[in-house]
Amino acid sequence: MIGRLRGRVIERTSNQIVLDVNGVGYEVDVPLTTWFDLEASDREVMLYTHLVVREDAQLLYGFSTENERALFRALIRVNGVGPKMAITILSGVDAVAFARCVETDDVKTLTALPGVGKKTAERLIIEMRDRLPALGLTGETPVAVVQPADHLADAESALVGLGFRPQDAAKALARVEDPAADVESLIRQALRNLV
Repeated sequence: MIGRLRGRVIERTSNQIVLDVNGVGYEVDVPLTTWFDLEASDREVMLYTHLVVREDAQLLYGFSTENERALFRALIRVNGVGPKMAITILSGVDAVAFARCVETDDVKTLTALPGVGKKTAERLIIEMRDRLPALGLTGETPVAVVQPADHLADAESALVGLGFRPQDAAKALARVEDPAADVESLIRQALRNLV
């Protein structure tokens, strides 16, 4: 199992990067949260990885944090969720926003993610509820308890109404500086993250 890679990003395409590790280029599928954190530069980066071996392929998935990788591993244990769907989920919402969705039974936000239907969203909420505390993602996470879910949902709806994709809106809201702000302030902060 390849657990970690350190090297330079030499290519970036959609949800994949090529990481040069001592002259060997590893193709690594990454969620958008990690993809945006990495730059094609001479600076060395480190990715926590998960290797999936299939009969016809060996696929490497990379994450900027150990918590993100742990959440990915928990997601792929959910019935009906494979690595590609787990990457899609992590591309649309970060770990804290996902935990908030699970804790507040927010099926609407999860079904806004590509490929996640109502039944899958409900299954994610039921199966992940018991796994989140082991990952250190609980209702005691500051963002999850400070901000009421309806303010975030209102801000996300407004951003989608402005033409942004639901996963981009959710990602931008997950990175706001002041999550306890009112809806208008949340929208302004998210717009700064989207530009």
